[in-house]
Amino acid sequence: MTLGKPLPDNLLTSCLRGAGQVFFQPNAATGLFFLAAIAWASHDNGNWSIFAGAVVGLVVATLTAHLIGCDAPSIHQGLYGFNGILVGVALPTFLSVNPTMWAYLVIGAAVSSVVVDALSTVVTRNWGIAGSTAPFVLVTWLLLLGAYAFAHLHIAGMGPPALATELAVGADTLSLRELPTILFLNIGEVFLLGSAISGVLIVIGLAVSSVPAAIAALLGSAVAIGCSIVLGVDTGAMREGLYGFSPVLTAIAVGVVFLKTSPKVVFFAFLATVFTVIVQGAMDTLMSPWGIPTLTAPYVLTMWLFTLPKKDINPHPHRTTKGGRLGG
Repeated sequence: MTLGKPLPDNLLTSCLRGAGQVFFQPNAATGLFFLAAIAWASHDNGNWSIFAGAVVGLVVATLTAHLIGCDAPSIHQGLYGFNGILVGVALPTFLSVNPTMWAYLVIGAAVSSVVVDALSTVVTRNWGIAGSTAPFVLVTWLLLLGAYAFAHLHIAGMGPPALATELAVGADTLSLRELPTILFLNIGEVFLLGSAISGVLIVIGLAVSSVPAAIAALLGSAVAIGCSIVLGVDTGAMREGLYGFSPVLTAIAVGVVFLKTSPKVVFFAFLATVFTVIVQGAMDTLMSPWGIPTLTAPYVLTMWLFTLPKKDINPHPHRTTKGGRLGG
């Protein structure tokens, strides 16, 4: 690692690809659609700090990767920006917005690029699996836990971040006309966006880069809804998309990105998607005493478990860089 590399001429492209890599797509146009989805949700709920945080986190994480001398092709493919944008969305969502929060966000986004390198060294090089959004999860968990100890940082709503188990227990039964909205809410919640329209924009952005990925996102969301109904997930949590976003990522990762699509892999992805719903419930229970959300941890854990044995399931030939890092 060489410190102090010059800033890139293609910073904008790298950042847009970083936004796209949240759904495994190193495509600048896709990233633009994803930023539009965040902007729409910010406008819809009147909280533009979420969009601003997304942009700041994306740019800071990408620039940090350049300044600390990370692998240039990986940076250009957006592999350092996507964890930063997620940190940037999460902090204004869970913390009250003030100058200290913005400084906290910048630090978290910068550290996310360091953690990407750390996990690439351990997880990817040794086991051949992607770190994916694990740096976002780890960094954001530490930031949110730390916020309880710092007087100048305040958890939004003067209490712990809202967990799925705290939502409208015993709410009324879902109606069929609600299901299309939940289908797209699940997808939007990957960015913590409570907007079905944002979910639609994300699906369009996915289709621009990869029609199979867009289809997998929709199918993953549908499977999550069906599984949640069968298991009896609280309808309040389902209406918020809180049991669907990690299964969406699992369906794309296992069914399209990290394994070569085939009938056997489709079944494998279905099983992984169903199991992600179960892991979501387990992790909600586990994390509730800590007062922090699970974020995409259920997806990360399930993806690791289901891609570790990939040698028996015809692994997709990933495009790796000289640093040995995997996309997504």
